[in-house]
Amino acid sequence: MQNSSQKIKELVDQAQAIVITSHKSPDGDSIGSSLGLYHILKSWGKNVQVVHPDPAPEFLHWVSGQDQISDFETKSEQASEALLSADLIFCLDYNEPSRVGDAMQAVLVASSANKVMIDHHLHPADFCQVVISETSACSTCELVYKWLKEINRLDDLTETSGACIYLGIMTDTGSFRFPSVSADTHEIIADLIRRGVKHYLIHESVYDTNTVDRIKLRGYALSEKLVCLNDIHVAYASLSEAELKKYNYQKGDTEGLVNQILGIQGIKMAVLFVEKDGKVKISFRAKGDYFVNELAKTHFEGGGHAYASGGISTENLEKTVEKFVTFVKDFIPKA
Repeated sequence: MQNSSQKIKELVDQAQAIVITSHKSPDGDSIGSSLGLYHILKSWGKNVQVVHPDPAPEFLHWVSGQDQISDFETKSEQASEALLSADLIFCLDYNEPSRVGDAMQAVLVASSANKVMIDHHLHPADFCQVVISETSACSTCELVYKWLKEINRLDDLTETSGACIYLGIMTDTGSFRFPSVSADTHEIIADLIRRGVKHYLIHESVYDTNTVDRIKLRGYALSEKLVCLNDIHVAYASLSEAELKKYNYQKGDTEGLVNQILGIQGIKMAVLFVEKDGKVKISFRAKGDYFVNELAKTHFEGGGHAYASGGISTENLEKTVEKFVTFVKDFIPKA
């Protein structure tokens, strides 16, 4: 990592216009790493913009700098201009250009800027000049912190940028519950708290701001749509577009729901199917000796980590669920 870290610092020093990008469907790690790096680079006097494929869900709107993000969904012209005029582009929390969606991918690939990847997902594609890719890291935010440490600039972390880094680590580890959490992770958290980060306020902002409709939707999913395949320790729930509409769905309302399903006693794999805009988005979670990344990759155009992956289906909700039930047994440990 040390050689890559120094090369990135050199590119930053030389750059006149920097753009920070991340993947489609923003989450805590993509927002946290993007805005944490944004605040750091701004403090260095750099000209920097953040460009994302689509807006963040409401529960992340509190993050400092959120209003500075240009997204392709609502500001395509501004976002395109930023990418095409940049001389350095950071690609954070994604391992291949398709993860930013078709519209933004075309502009990203067309840009002549130097590109830097900082990511922790498996199988990084070869589209960046400099790469920091550590699949053992719990989050991209952890890698941004380690980059600052490698170049001896940790003292530039403030309460504001540190809060962004904390956000990404907290959300991508399921509040520090996943096996990806290491002693290093906790040491990073301790350092962020010493720098003034109010960890309890971040947790409250993410997890304790539920609307009544969101609570009702999640309650409905767990009470009416939950299916447990107890013989193979798998559980899943599915929500149709009509059901989302019934509960006035807002982006982010199902965030973390799949983790609640995984919390059922005896369950080792949990899956959530959500139908939206003619597609079915699939969230996979697992624990123990169950792994989900190959299942997501093989049958649902996705992938990710062994214990946390995502996928997509263009078939209807019923057929997608049937497909999952048909093939899931091929991806669980044999007795």
